[in-house]
Amino acid sequence: MKFFGASAARLWLNKFGSGIVALGLLSGCTGGEYATTQSSEGTPAETAVTVSPGACGHGWQSGRTGLHTFLLHNISAGAADVYLINPLVGSLDSDSVSAPVFAEVERLGPGTTAPMQVDIGSGAYAFECDIQHYGTSIGPIVRIPDDVRGTPGILSVTFNDLMGPPANHLSPVRQYRAYVSSGLVSLVQQTDTLAKDIRAGNLNSARQAWLAAHLAYERLGAAYGTFGSFDSEIDGRADGLPGGVNSPRFTGFYRIEYGLWHGQSAAELTGPVGRLDQDVRALHRAFPRLQFVLGDLGLRTHEILENAVQFQLTGHDDYGSGTTLATTAANIEGTRELLTVLHPLLVTRYSDLPAVTLWLDRLQRLVNAARSSDGRWTPVSELGASQREKIDAAAGQALEDLAPIATIFEVSK
Repeated sequence: MKFFGASAARLWLNKFGSGIVALGLLSGCTGGEYATTQSSEGTPAETAVTVSPGACGHGWQSGRTGLHTFLLHNISAGAADVYLINPLVGSLDSDSVSAPVFAEVERLGPGTTAPMQVDIGSGAYAFECDIQHYGTSIGPIVRIPDDVRGTPGILSVTFNDLMGPPANHLSPVRQYRAYVSSGLVSLVQQTDTLAKDIRAGNLNSARQAWLAAHLAYERLGAAYGTFGSFDSEIDGRADGLPGGVNSPRFTGFYRIEYGLWHGQSAAELTGPVGRLDQDVRALHRAFPRLQFVLGDLGLRTHEILENAVQFQLTGHDDYGSGTTLATTAANIEGTRELLTVLHPLLVTRYSDLPAVTLWLDRLQRLVNAARSSDGRWTPVSELGASQREKIDAAAGQALEDLAPIATIFEVSK
């Protein structure tokens, strides 16, 4: 599995309200004085807010509930990440910032201005400015009275939330590493079976063994980013290679799939399957030394399925077996495992978590329905129009509901 570029999760974060979107920079706004403007009917109020080490959040002294646009102007010499937080809840010590976040703007360049739009409800607010070379500072607290709901705050996830103390074997990262370690043991066994079948010339058995081994790999979910170059060797596509499927650089599961379903002999496949077997064993040996990027745990809950929609549900990654729906099912399983280990942190942070389960369940039922009673998976090219539309719709809704999790698990300082 490959991930390309930034996840579409960044485009769908308004699931939590517009204030959670990390807005792009307005390059034309550089310097000058900014004043608070009063809102007219249906128009968000605008307030100029200073971003600097000594004047973080200055400019907003009082306000009302409702939709509001803050014009964040960075007068410092460093790039800044700016957050609107509740400073009275959670921890604000230097090792673990864990305050509810209502909105954020990232990578605000020196001398530039960017808008932050958020629905202000009753409560306590302050700006947190994390400025390159200057560190973090918290601005003045602004209290909004009454009892009016606005954009909900998201409690930041910290390093300690994900890793816990060394003796805590139930921390999300350690649980997930244990899951992947177990999955790699199964992958080695399944790949070994595939290699033995091909060397023995049992190509019918090899086709069944190939699917079992490939699905074992596809269930590993968030670990793909950790695997580095192992992933391209084990599960790389022919895309962009000189000669495509005939390139000697085309290796791994898809290379074996192409050969098994395009009439290649056991002799032709012995070399490629031996390479695959070696690469899988090398990954198994290396995995204990590989490090997770902590934020990937949340990000991959969206990207695993996003990848399936892009490459499996379109049939792009079908090199002859017609089993991309089986791969999608394995990707759903990998997503569920991530959600399971992250559940204790998610359940108190994401009110739409039940919707995620609902749509993953629906998608899984629709995908499983495309498998015949004899176990054959229907190629996506043979799906009926209605069946295809239902699968695509369920996958799209599941992705939308998964998208905010990436922001929730952007690990705070």
